[in-house]
Amino acid sequence: MQYAIETHDLVKDYDGFKAVNNLNLYIEKGTIGGILGPNGAGKTTSIKMLTCLIPKTSGSAKVAGYDITTQPDDVRLKIGMVPQKVSLYSDLTVRENVELCADFYNVDPKIKDQKIDDLLDLVDIKYAQNKYVKNLSGGMQQKTSVVASLVHNPEILFLDEPTVGLDPTTKRVLWDLMVELNEDGNSIILCSHDMYEVDKICDTINIIDAGQVVAHNTPQGLKDQLLKNREENNKHIREMITTLELENNPENQEEIAQLRSSLTDEDEKITVMVSNKTPEMIEALENLDVVKLVEDIGNGRLNIDLKRSKTSVNYVITTILSNGGNIASVKTNDPTLEDVFVAITAKKRGELKDGS
Repeated sequence: MQYAIETHDLVKDYDGFKAVNNLNLYIEKGTIGGILGPNGAGKTTSIKMLTCLIPKTSGSAKVAGYDITTQPDDVRLKIGMVPQKVSLYSDLTVRENVELCADFYNVDPKIKDQKIDDLLDLVDIKYAQNKYVKNLSGGMQQKTSVVASLVHNPEILFLDEPTVGLDPTTKRVLWDLMVELNEDGNSIILCSHDMYEVDKICDTINIIDAGQVVAHNTPQGLKDQLLKNREENNKHIREMITTLELENNPENQEEIAQLRSSLTDEDEKITVMVSNKTPEMIEALENLDVVKLVEDIGNGRLNIDLKRSKTSVNYVITTILSNGGNIASVKTNDPTLEDVFVAITAKKRGELKDGS
């Protein structure tokens, strides 16, 4: 397997404080890899080492197959960087900024102009190529930054919070651009606090906390693991409750109550928007073995609590349709990436507190 990024026990130490602590990060070549983490987790420091902006303390890392310590110039030629804070010359025009970057990377003069034209067209700012950067909106400045980072045709593009402060339309344009670049063969490394953004476009996600990778999987894989962890935790709690109840000791009641309150909801909840609702339809839903509760909340919406299984939703849909209903939408309450992030980072912080 080829990696765009691979690190082995990478460390960055600042006077005894390990901002990055034995980081083992792997992102496959040709994928969009997301990096999430709370403030102070070590994301930015990691990216600075991987882009050869600061030296490592120990460990090793390769970017595009090149060692960041012994082959930094090779690494720099293979990467592009779009920082959160736009790093452009405000008194130069859009095109002048991009030309400057092209010259820095020794882009062949014979193809430079055409390359710049193509990239300006790609992000739809060619019409603004002669405007000064200081007069551009935040979204247009970010697009210019993307063009400048791509002018030397890098294999890997790093983006650090690229859509912060942008309007929804411009965000979607940049998301589409990242996907398009990836389809053209570029590896994309996306650092973001926008859970929806990462969930939407990333193939895999690495969650970093306290300078370490604490979780790695696909977006759906992380959500599935959270569900599994909840089920296992609930099973353990129920076993503890059963043990305490068998002791038949009145003094255990307070502890049993606390344990019960710590159980998480394992049911699946869905909201169905349906027309042609009838009492017979609702009764048929209530009679399904997989259905625990049906609540008519008005405006054609039904809240339905289900026993979690792979076929529960299918049974509900089939029952509604067979009773003359027309379904406009089905919304589930499966765990979100934010749920995963909160659970994992809270657990890590708890471990650090216990070990302090």
